[in-house]
Amino acid sequence: MKEIENIHEFREWLNEGVPHEAAVKELDLTSYEDTIFKHNFNGCLFLGCDLSNHSAGYISCNGGMVISNRKDVLFEVFRAKLYSPEELFKGFDLKNKEGYKCTYDYKIYEDYIRSGMETTTSILVSLTRRLHDHSITDALQEIIEGRKVVAIMGGHSMERKDPYYLTIAKISRVLTRKGFLMVSGGGPGAMEATHVGAYFAARTEKEMENAIDEMKIRPKGAANGKEYADQDWLHRAWRVLEKYPIPKGKEKESMSVGIPTWLYGHEPPTVFATHIAKYFANSIREDGLVTIARHGIIFAPGSAGTTQEIFQDATQNHYAPYNTIASVKKYISPMILFGVDHWTKKRPLWTFMQEISKGQPCAELIYLTEDAGEVVEKIVSYDPEKHAYPR
Repeated sequence: MKEIENIHEFREWLNEGVPHEAAVKELDLTSYEDTIFKHNFNGCLFLGCDLSNHSAGYISCNGGMVISNRKDVLFEVFRAKLYSPEELFKGFDLKNKEGYKCTYDYKIYEDYIRSGMETTTSILVSLTRRLHDHSITDALQEIIEGRKVVAIMGGHSMERKDPYYLTIAKISRVLTRKGFLMVSGGGPGAMEATHVGAYFAARTEKEMENAIDEMKIRPKGAANGKEYADQDWLHRAWRVLEKYPIPKGKEKESMSVGIPTWLYGHEPPTVFATHIAKYFANSIREDGLVTIARHGIIFAPGSAGTTQEIFQDATQNHYAPYNTIASVKKYISPMILFGVDHWTKKRPLWTFMQEISKGQPCAELIYLTEDAGEVVEKIVSYDPEKHAYPR
C-alpha cells in the first residue's frame, strides 16, 4: 500500500484519480474538501489527518476508513513519527522541583493509571492505545530501515556513578561512530548510558566523561539503586543537554532510539535518545525491541527485565534455523553477556546459555566478556548474511 506523508504526494495522488489504495498519514486536509468529494476511496486509510466532518463522512461512505486523533483522548491515536524528547517533555521547567510531573509524558502516565493500565475495561481506551502502538511500530520501522541496529539491555537501577555506566556509554559511542544505530529500552540506568554514548558520538570522549561526572552527583540521603527517583534526576540530564547540544549538522551521526513503555511510567524515559518509540503495551515493546536488533544485543548487568530479554533473544535465535518460509529471512545474531561476575555469580545465566545452545547454530554467537573492546569487535565483525535462514 502506498503511504502518503506530505501534501505534494497527496495532490499528485488526487490528480492521478486515486489509482491505487493508499494510507494518508497525519496531514491537514481541511482545505481539500471540494477535491475530496470528486473521488472514491475504496480500501484507503486516512490516519490522524485533519478533516472536516463532511470530508470524513464522505470518505467513510465511499470505501475509505478514517481514524482521527480524538480531542477527548489525551494522546495522539495515530502518529506518523516517533516522539522527540521535546514532545514528551513538553511542560518541563528546570526551575520547578516537580518538573517531570508537569510534562506531557507524565500526564499520559497519570491518564494511563486512571484508565486501568493494562487491565482497562474500556473498549475505547484499549482500542485507541493499540492504534497508537501500531502507529509507533510503523514509524519505528521507517526509522530503522536499512540501518544496522544494535541493542544494549541492562538494569534501570544502574547509577550514573557505576563504572559500568561509563563503559556502556563508551561502547555505544564507538558503535554509533562506526555506523550502528543504538537502541535500548529507553529508560534510566544502563539504558540511559546507551543513549548518552550515542548522543556524544559527534563530541569528544572527554566531553562525555565530564557530562557524566556532572550528572552523577546525587542529593544527600538518596536511596541506592533508585537514582531515577531523585527529584533532580531529569534536571541534571537536561542541564547536560543544554550545555552539550548535538553539533549542528551532526544530528544523524548522533542518533539513537529509545523504546520505553508507560507500564513503567514512574521511571522517566531518557532525554538522550533522539527518537523515542513509547508504547502502552509492554509485551509488544519488549518483543519488538529484541527483534529489531538484528546486528546483536549486549546484555549489561540487570535483573528481571534483562533476564527476560535474554530468554526472548535466545528463543528467537534458537528457532531461526527452522524458518520454513522461503521468502522470509530470519537471523541468528550475537548475544553478548557483558559482566563476568554478574552473569556467572549474581545471575548465573552463562552456564545455562551454554547448555541450551549446545549443538545449535547460535552457540558460536554467544559470548561472555568483561572487555569493552571485545564487545565492539564481536559486533563489528558480525556478518548477518552468514547467519541468515533459510539459506
